[in-house]
Amino acid sequence: MNSRAGLVRRGLYLESLTIAWNFLEAVAAIVSGLMAGSVALMGFGLDSMIEMGAGTVLIWRLRSDSDNGRRERVERISLRMVGVSFFALAAFVTWESVSSLRSHEVPSRSRLGILVAVASLVVMPLLARAKRRVAAELNSRALHADSRQTSLCAYLSAILLGGLTLNAVFGWWWADPIAGLGMVPLILKEGADAIQGKTCACAEIGSHE
Repeated sequence: MNSRAGLVRRGLYLESLTIAWNFLEAVAAIVSGLMAGSVALMGFGLDSMIEMGAGTVLIWRLRSDSDNGRRERVERISLRMVGVSFFALAAFVTWESVSSLRSHEVPSRSRLGILVAVASLVVMPLLARAKRRVAAELNSRALHADSRQTSLCAYLSAILLGGLTLNAVFGWWWADPIAGLGMVPLILKEGADAIQGKTCACAEIGSHE
């Protein structure tokens, strides 16, 4: 059976890996989104950047176990900031998607965007599963909630892939802004969970069962 310290180190490794992946994902999605004029891709890239911020908060949570009072205050403030960012992202994606539909703005086909979505569909479920295992052994609601957030990223990838593929194969230009609008409920849920403290609300990592 793994020691608690070993499990915390594994949790930190998984969060660091998630942040690194989200960074690469954000750069690829935003660049390809700008090149193709894809609202869905740009929204996906911005979501990845916000996920990086949430991952950073959780790393701080895993590393901090001495000053509990201060830790909880900073965590609450950080989570609210992340939540506000998610709501701002949802507003941006909604505005851009509706504008594209009204103006009949046709995005270019994006092979890079499709590759980004496929890669995320493979990587994110694996990371989410690994986090859930560690969270169960640590009895950490924080890490478990973060694993659900990672799973949400996979759902966003599926929506993105659907929109990009329909545009690339059938030339259905409206599939891209519709895919963007399809992301909004999930983004809003992430924002609401963050503001309510569900993303990192929790078990004391430094305590023993």
